[in-house]
This record gives sequence, structure tokens and C-alpha cells, in this order.
Amino acid sequence: MSTPAPDTPAAPGEHVRPAAAEQLLRRLEWTVLRRLDGAVHGDYRTLFRGFGLDLADLREYQYHDDVRHIDWNVTARLQTPHVRTFNEDREVTAWFLLDLSPSVDFGGNVKKRSVSVDLVAVLARLLTRHGNRVGAMFYGERVDAVIPPRTGRRHVLELVHRMLSRPERAASRETDLGELLRTAYATMPRRSIVFVVSDFISTPGWGEPLAHLAARHEIVAVRLYDPLEMELPDLGLMVIQDAETGEQLFVDTSDRGFRKRFAELASARELALRAAFREAGVDALELATDDDLVEALARFADLRRQRSRLAAGGGFPRHLERN
Repeated sequence: MSTPAPDTPAAPGEHVRPAAAEQLLRRLEWTVLRRLDGAVHGDYRTLFRGFGLDLADLREYQYHDDVRHIDWNVTARLQTPHVRTFNEDREVTAWFLLDLSPSVDFGGNVKKRSVSVDLVAVLARLLTRHGNRVGAMFYGERVDAVIPPRTGRRHVLELVHRMLSRPERAASRETDLGELLRTAYATMPRRSIVFVVSDFISTPGWGEPLAHLAARHEIVAVRLYDPLEMELPDLGLMVIQDAETGEQLFVDTSDRGFRKRFAELASARELALRAAFREAGVDALELATDDDLVEALARFADLRRQRSRLAAGGGFPRHLERN
């Protein structure tokens, strides 16, 4: 069976279902999605929300309601606080911006690329089984493939296959995530949920394009990492290699001073990354190569619930409290 070229999206009727993609998706459906349905209450609604709202009804204010939804005219007329309730449009279009540069092929027992494939397969299937559409943009040395948003399990299989079939590269020019984000902004005019799946090992300057993209779309930055990138073990003399450029360096990992400096640099990079996400106003999911995917997504769902409650303004307006 022939497969589409990496830079040519398959036509709607030309979905490919190779064995590797089918086996991986089937495994994830049994081992991850079934557990996720129990771990994340409310299913995908806890993680993803539609953007359209239609007025459904009015009811009396209850604790934890969003004070922004109080109908002041009705409240004044009835002398009891009332809020507007809405039917939310659940239809979502999601995009995966996939960093598949050489640095994501790093990992101890599990590579970051494998974690990326599993995550995309789970989220794409979670979304499409509720009728939503998912698309993807692939970045290697440049944006080299775009898969338009579609729905259905066959479409998810095509997406997974395209990720699995991309060959690893030993080295390339430095990753420029800014290019991926700017291309995405020009390509996606409709408001969507956008998952930026990357280790964020890139040339500087991607923070501003990320904030620009977040002004139009709901962004989730999925940051992939391996524990070895945070702290080096004592393995004696060894050669380490820059995954992006292929440059090699001979180091002594038994030197405590060297390991301490390495950890300090890694810590500084962590702080800079989190500051960039915070300044861009995006949610971030930290995903390590040794993480349990269900637990990581459940933690992320809890974070989004907490953010939603904070956005609701907390408690009841004091001047409206009953005596």
C-alpha cells in the first residue's frame, strides 16, 4: 500500500491504515482512554470547551456561579440575584503544532517523540469520537506538512501514521519555533484549540509569536522533557551530543561541580520557560518521558478546573448577600 508523501496531505478518501498505527491506537484506546474516562470527570468537557454560547435560561444565583453572568435587570426586578445560563457549543476544532526536530528523538527508556505520538493519538481520538475535527502541522527543519482538520477514527489513524513514519534525523539546523507559530497564525483563521507539542528547545524569540497566536486561539503548550535533561547521573567520562546540531562534547559526569552547574542551567531554563508561558497567557502541560499519561492529563484537567473557578470571580458579591 502506498502512503502519502510527507509534504502532501492525503485526500479525504485516501486514508491510510498501516498496522503500526492501528496497533498503537488500539492499545491506547484500551489502556489509556478507558482509564481517562474514569479519571477525568466530565470526559473531554473538562479539558476542552466550545466557544459559542446561546442563552438558555435564568435561575437564582448559587455559590461558585460566575458573577459576570448575573442579569442585573432581573435581579433588580425580583430583588433576588439571578444569573443567565447558557447552552455551550461543544463543537471544537483542534490543531496540533508538532515539533518533530531531532531533539525530540532524545530519551532514556522512552523517547520524547514516542510520548508525543501517544499524547496526540489520545487527544485526537478523545476529540474526534465526540464529532470534533482535528488537524496538524508538522515541523522538522521547517513547516513541511499540514493535515487539514477532519473527524473520525480513520483520520486519527492517518495522523498517527504520519507521525510514526517520519524518519529520525541525526542533526539539522537549530529549531525555530517562532517560524512554526507564525505559520500557524497565518494558516488558522478560525478560533480553535491549539496544542503546541514540543520540548521548546529552540532559538529565542518564540514567546511573542506564541502570545500573538494566543490572542486568537486557546493555546495549550505541551512541554516534553526527559529527566536526564534536568539532572545528569554519575556515569564517569562520556560523550554528550547536541541533538539539534550534532556537536559532541567530552565530559566527566563524576565531577560534582559539573553536575551542579548542569542542574543550575537546567533550573534556569525551567524558570525562563514557565515565565514565557505565563507572559503569553497559555496553559502548560509538563509531560516527562516517564510520566503516566492518564495521571498527567488528570492533573491538567484539575488545573483547568481551578483556573475556571478563579475566572468565575470566586464568591458571592458582598453587597448582595442576604442577612
